[in-house]
Amino acid sequence: MAEIDPRPAEPAAGSFERRVPAGDNRSRLVCRDCGFIAYENPKIVVGSVCRWQDRILLCRRAINPRRGFWTLPAGYMELHETSADGAKREAWEEAQASIEIERLLAVYNIPRLSQVQLIYGARLLSPAIAAGPESAEVGLFAWEDIPWHEIAFPSARWALEHHRSAAGRADYPVQGNPPGELGNYEPGL
Repeated sequence: MAEIDPRPAEPAAGSFERRVPAGDNRSRLVCRDCGFIAYENPKIVVGSVCRWQDRILLCRRAINPRRGFWTLPAGYMELHETSADGAKREAWEEAQASIEIERLLAVYNIPRLSQVQLIYGARLLSPAIAAGPESAEVGLFAWEDIPWHEIAFPSARWALEHHRSAAGRADYPVQGNPPGELGNYEPGL
């Protein structure tokens, strides 16, 4: 028996127009034929600060944006997965890393890109890592060896700093954007 896809069918691109629907205050994509509103919502990015003993996993990006710069394993959440499962998937896809999620470390808002980033603290289950298709290389870095001048995104830097501040503290609260940093200049993950 064929499985039924629970997602709504994609409407034809030509049947939509951008306008403010009745009772709303924002411009939306609205079907000219039936009035269906195709809401565009923020993208959720999931990732993790993964550690093996005193070292942190970083991935050198093989794709744009910020090709050639280092970042944490992170990316867009997929349909029908939890945020923690998405972070595990991203660690595997980008670094062939098996991880155990320990806690939610931070929630960052990047309004210019319409992103919400959920970053977890995680433990590598093995130091065996390898570059996935979106990574040119991967490495385990001691804190003093992190290539800070080559970190791809401000939010990756924030997460690394929050991870360091949380070390050994069970009572460390979930963090957010640093004061005054709404992420309006970040080129994206």
